[in-house]
Amino acid sequence: MKINLLFLLVVLLYSSMSFAQSPKELAEIWEKEHISRLFPSDVRHKDLLTYLEDLRKLGLKVDEVGRSNADRSIHQVEFGRGPLKIFMWSQMHGDEPTATSALIDMLAYFQKNRRTDWIKKIEETVTIRAVPMLNPDGAEAYQRRNLQGIDINRDARDLRTPEARLLKKLRDDWSPAIGFNLHNQQALTTVGQTPKQAAISLLVVFGDEAKTLNEGQARNQRIAAAMAEALQQLIPGHIGRYDDEWTPTAFGDNFSAWGTPVILVETGALHGRDEMFLVKLNFVAFVTALQSIVTGREKTQDPAAYVSLPSNGSGGIVNYLFRRANIINNGETTVGDIGVIAARRRASFSVSAKISAIGTLKGITGLDEYDASGFYVYQRFGKARPGELGEFYFYKLDRTVDWKSSDLAFKYPPDAIFSAGKFIKGAGLVPKK
Repeated sequence: MKINLLFLLVVLLYSSMSFAQSPKELAEIWEKEHISRLFPSDVRHKDLLTYLEDLRKLGLKVDEVGRSNADRSIHQVEFGRGPLKIFMWSQMHGDEPTATSALIDMLAYFQKNRRTDWIKKIEETVTIRAVPMLNPDGAEAYQRRNLQGIDINRDARDLRTPEARLLKKLRDDWSPAIGFNLHNQQALTTVGQTPKQAAISLLVVFGDEAKTLNEGQARNQRIAAAMAEALQQLIPGHIGRYDDEWTPTAFGDNFSAWGTPVILVETGALHGRDEMFLVKLNFVAFVTALQSIVTGREKTQDPAAYVSLPSNGSGGIVNYLFRRANIINNGETTVGDIGVIAARRRASFSVSAKISAIGTLKGITGLDEYDASGFYVYQRFGKARPGELGEFYFYKLDRTVDWKSSDLAFKYPPDAIFSAGKFIKGAGLVPKK
């Protein structure tokens, strides 16, 4: 009897392992197979339509399910025929695009490899419905809100926007068992109070202010733990837990209250890595979640890997930090640090950066830090203060300059110029830490 039980456990373990790929293997799959061609932030509605046509040609079910405020089409893609219903939606904020490309890549890969055992298992166990771009008007303008100026994710109760009404209808008509709400957080979000960027943050969303842990939320904690463990192998120390404040007008909170417990995935940034790397991380996280469900592995998964994630932090890092600069303001010189933060933008657009702080910035870390102690630093328009453009002229300390000159850069050519997030003159002259 003991031998038979041991044999059964070995068979089950082997079966589970044969259906599960390692995070590294999933990353390699994405690198070889992804069909997304543009940086996510450069994907507009017309580009999404091209991706969706690619999915149609592969045989996936792609339906137009609604229209936006500006009458742009909103689509839903379906994969699988299993009894467990999973609903995933992305880009309800138009300037939060990473998961859109990851969904396209995942669904394309599944469809092209349906005969592979582990994908066949997903197809037979679950039905996935995904809305890759809920807010096409916001995506077109690269803005958070829709064209009514309303945050769709604060419209779950009032339903003033056509996009919110559609999202609620898609949930109500189908009653999915699990929801994945896919967003982007600020690039300078940190893991706790460390200077590490939170490349991905997760949250199991409760359905009430008391944060009642029901069976659905407990299951989602285990799934999120599997996702966190996978991501830790690729970006160790760069996964956080999103703020779990109850937001009664948000869709994640209401989906969970309405019977579809939600896992929130927030993509941040990782210095030195581009947007496609973040798409890959999303792909790995999504597929890991699905594998944990269909193999039954989530039932025995320890939720600690999720529960113990540090909460998101903010305010501790800036994009650029110039240490001990000799700052020129109104012809006077003061010594201090200059912190500069870049705005969210499309990948094809130039960096727009502003001064965030000036002074002794001991508690701040720069993703790029420079030792400016050997230079006078003059803000391009002579306004070295927070809120102004982070564009600077650098002059060596042995230079004599009339700071009140009406044509400063022409009469006194800078030794180095920092503009649009980089040195466009004198690169390497100001030491980088």
